[in-house]
Amino acid sequence: MIADEPPTGVLPQRAVMVRAREALSRFVHATLQASNRLRLPGPSVLPVAGAVVGLYSGLAAGIFANLIGLVTGLTFGAAELAHTLRRSQLLTLMEAFASAKWHLEYAIIGAPLAVGALLLARVIEPGGPRDEVKRRLRLLALLTLGALSLYYPLVALAALNSVFGHSHALSEEIPYLPWWLMLLAPTLGGVAVGRLLRDRPETHGHGVPEVVRAVKSGANVVPADRGLLKLVASAITIGSGGSAGREGPIVYGGAAFASTVGRVLGFSRKELSILLACGAGAGISASFNAPIAGAVFAMEIILREFELRVFSPIILASVAGTLVSQGVLGEAPMLRRVPYELVSGSEVLAYAGLGIGCGLLAFLFVKLLHGVEHFFQGRTRGTLSPWLGQKPLPFRAGLGGLCAGLLAFVSPTVWGSGHDYINLAAVGKLPFFFLVIACVLKLVATAVTIGSGGSGGTFFPAAVIGAMAGGAFGTLVHYFFPASTGPSGAYALVGMGGAVAALNRGPLTGMMMMYELSGNHDIILPLMVTCTIASALCHYLIERKAPKVPSDADLLESTPVHALMEHMAPVPAGLPVRPLADLLLTSETGALPVLDTAGEVYGLIQVQQLREVWHDEAMYPLLVASDLARKLPVLSPDADLAHALRLMDQEDVDALPVAAASGIATRGLLTRVAVRRFLFAQHATEHAQGSPPVGATEVTR
Repeated sequence: MIADEPPTGVLPQRAVMVRAREALSRFVHATLQASNRLRLPGPSVLPVAGAVVGLYSGLAAGIFANLIGLVTGLTFGAAELAHTLRRSQLLTLMEAFASAKWHLEYAIIGAPLAVGALLLARVIEPGGPRDEVKRRLRLLALLTLGALSLYYPLVALAALNSVFGHSHALSEEIPYLPWWLMLLAPTLGGVAVGRLLRDRPETHGHGVPEVVRAVKSGANVVPADRGLLKLVASAITIGSGGSAGREGPIVYGGAAFASTVGRVLGFSRKELSILLACGAGAGISASFNAPIAGAVFAMEIILREFELRVFSPIILASVAGTLVSQGVLGEAPMLRRVPYELVSGSEVLAYAGLGIGCGLLAFLFVKLLHGVEHFFQGRTRGTLSPWLGQKPLPFRAGLGGLCAGLLAFVSPTVWGSGHDYINLAAVGKLPFFFLVIACVLKLVATAVTIGSGGSGGTFFPAAVIGAMAGGAFGTLVHYFFPASTGPSGAYALVGMGGAVAALNRGPLTGMMMMYELSGNHDIILPLMVTCTIASALCHYLIERKAPKVPSDADLLESTPVHALMEHMAPVPAGLPVRPLADLLLTSETGALPVLDTAGEVYGLIQVQQLREVWHDEAMYPLLVASDLARKLPVLSPDADLAHALRLMDQEDVDALPVAAASGIATRGLLTRVAVRRFLFAQHATEHAQGSPPVGATEVTR
């Protein structure tokens, strides 16, 4: 009996399917092999990490704004909330949810990318450098999913707050507050903040200078828990009526998250500093809805460089932060778009005079804040200051809140950040004497609120002070020269930029901030004049009044390498791996200089360089010290520390070998840790001798 034969065409079909499966198998195998060759060096991951940091900075800005709104709503009373609930405005709530900026495309794009990165990290074979790739892919993917999971609940919370009255037009609500609430709310807010920060003195700064110091020192460490604590404390201060700004805490919070992510991802020191700038710039972008100004702020104030390699991560971070904040806080500009123009060329002289005034105001702000801080800390002569210095922080901060509440009776601009009054000044609706009184009292109230122990930034209060001063100056100028000058609102906007530029000593930041917020190209010429003069004048006055103590740059340039180098015997080129490992593990620095076959210093070997061969004992007999050592420039003992640090940054290392000094047989090693200890010891000595540290409102140049 003949067996049944397969129908015609079945065999060719099976052959085609077999060949297709084999081709698919080869493709998958090739793909896996390619994935196993992935390295993902820091420069390629940094822009992605910057964008992720920007997402969280935008989320932090949204959370912070809603916290302030929540505290403000509680401050203005639960009666309004109860009234809203009795009316059962479910329809209004549904309308708010329907009009919210949900941006579902973020989830449609971000979720598949994150899941794909997780799958790719799973299929990459472990071992060697691929472990670092797997860890970075997994962390970035999880951070992206975490940002998406936070974004949509935050949009819902913002919609809820808009319905139940937690977003007030303060300029309309404050005149109807009862007198006892205007005194009690900022007092209780100060007490609560003082209790919250009593045991964490390292969080008492204003945000921006602490990030600048972290980048400048090279430590690049801003703890995440401090960032969260500062956001909560500042929300209480601002929401309860204390005079402070929200930008400093947002900058600090964004940098704290960036510092944590960067260290987990294993970035180098230079990459970490760029990532901190990404977090800070994205925080400014999200707070002001001004991505260009945030990027300029990150490069001019935080990083202090405009190199091409820092552009892509900072720009991506600013864009990501702005997109998130627009979804949570809305896309409406902070300032009303009012058309202003330069009336005549001679008006530039008036804006130059405004720049001088803004520079003087910023200098007065710095001096007054330092004076108030010293007074409440008991460092001022007399009887009251020492008595206050002995009181606990909640008492001092509560007293500062009470003073701010008293000043709010005279000028409502004192309450909170005061940003509602900038728009009124921009359209010229505030009278001259109101502007003058608001400028003076806002300056005093901010110094008292923060100097007494409250939490918040000085960035936006300076903007309000500048807007009030500019509006008053413009009113006078336009009164005497109506035909050749613009209205007072133009001077209010330019004065806002001038005050920001002067306080931070960053003219580009002040220019771009106001140029972007105003949306008016014609205002750029007055901004350039005012911001430049104000920044230069404030910088000159502060440097002239500052104690003449050597800067870090002076100390580094005047100290030779041999003063800090550690003398040690170098490792011969032919030393086997096992004794080499013993020497490295027992050395204090974890690094040793290595000689070449001619007996000259060749380079350096560190503990990290043993990782690749540590688990492969078969390689031990085949390798010697010269095989594992990295060739590095050799420092001269007479070179200065500044030159040594530049070489370390250039080579991206934390130690360099030092050549033998004359008459000494051993070589040496200079580490970055030794340089940091030296600078810290110098600062401690200066502080013990009575030299004041850098002020918390100042950004040193």
